[in-house]
Amino acid sequence: MVLDNLSSSLREALKKIANAPRIDKEIISEVLKEIQRALLRADVNVKLVLKITKEVERRALTEKPPPGMNSREHVIRIIYEELVKILGKEKEVPLKRQRIMMVGLYGQGKTTTAGKLAKYFQKKGMKCALIAGDVHRPAAYDQLLQIGEKVNVPVYGERDAKDATKVVRRGLEKFRDYDIIIIDTAGRHSLEKDLIEEMERISKVVNPDEIFLVLDATVGQQAGPQARAFHDAVGITGVIVTKLDGSAKGGGALSAVAETGAPIVFIGVGEHPDDLEKFDPPRFISRLLGMGDLQSLLERAKEVVDEEKAEEVAKKIITGKFTLIEMREQMEMLTKMGPLKKIMSLFPSFGGRFNPMAMEGETLEETQRKLKTFKVIMNSMTEEELKNPRIIKSSRIKRISRGAGVTQKEVKELLNYYNKMLKTMKSIQGNRRMRKQLMKQLRIEGLDEL
Repeated sequence: MVLDNLSSSLREALKKIANAPRIDKEIISEVLKEIQRALLRADVNVKLVLKITKEVERRALTEKPPPGMNSREHVIRIIYEELVKILGKEKEVPLKRQRIMMVGLYGQGKTTTAGKLAKYFQKKGMKCALIAGDVHRPAAYDQLLQIGEKVNVPVYGERDAKDATKVVRRGLEKFRDYDIIIIDTAGRHSLEKDLIEEMERISKVVNPDEIFLVLDATVGQQAGPQARAFHDAVGITGVIVTKLDGSAKGGGALSAVAETGAPIVFIGVGEHPDDLEKFDPPRFISRLLGMGDLQSLLERAKEVVDEEKAEEVAKKIITGKFTLIEMREQMEMLTKMGPLKKIMSLFPSFGGRFNPMAMEGETLEETQRKLKTFKVIMNSMTEEELKNPRIIKSSRIKRISRGAGVTQKEVKELLNYYNKMLKTMKSIQGNRRMRKQLMKQLRIEGLDEL
């Protein structure tokens, strides 16, 4: 999960509201002080922090909760809405034939992000290509070639070339039949005159639909002035903030960029080619506060399974009607969807310390390793055992452990794990309010008949 420290601090603050015997000025003041400390530690501008918390305090003390919402939920909702405001509005990047030009300073992750962006559009069914427009940095073309091979996207470039515009022009001709053409350009240590001139020349050749500025989250509040300078120079259409997974200054970078009016379109949350996410302020804050992001979960599922299968899995998560066969299918899909920690952060209340997929005291990383063993164990079970785990007693446990090459203790762990998952899902099924909320988020109908 991006901005883990900020996320855990904000969740602790919200927990105080949820557990408070009553909502009054004292508890609101106490919680807002914690939120201020959390935002300042994340490098959010002091003035902006004060502005946010003052507005939360005003609304919390003067607004009445809407029908059907208690005072605790109302205050949490206000905090959520005010945090969303500081991140600006979502920018929609249409899935159409287009040319995208990448700009930025040295060391911001521009070339790597070009590959991630190609992978993002590729997963959406678009035919993508990359052009190496950086003729100044040694081995820039080779780096893009390696990235292109990793994401299975063709790359055009010319070793020892001196004129970037000529390289880009020939690349555009070569890839004229492609849907998405992404042009990587050179960077400098600062926004110098020759960099601006080169970007302008390339822009005239490309006539880009989008010009994306790539910024490293570790620069914190300095991301704002950088975004403004590039915007004034070449008219950027969006910003991609990288390295949010490991930056304590990520909150500063996001809020500073949003203040410039330049929309954040994507965020980089890891080193893997798939670790680029479309930036959606409401979803981002929802995950940050532990409210989940079920829509993103369903979208990830749709990337690895067909739509009917994704909806079927979502229904089973909500209803709790599943056997070891379904659990094995879900494990296989989870493996395809990415690291367990990221997937769990998309569930309401599943982020942070609470780990519904793990046994007591176990980390998500340990759980991920254990899931591989569990799949081997289930492959040694009969169809009858998979459909009805209750029949698995001592003699069956011995046979299964021998067949899987594991200990009897590990087989028992699998059964305990299954029972825990079943209990968790039944608790969701029994909570009508949560069930209704999940159905609405996932746009699923007809679950009441199941």
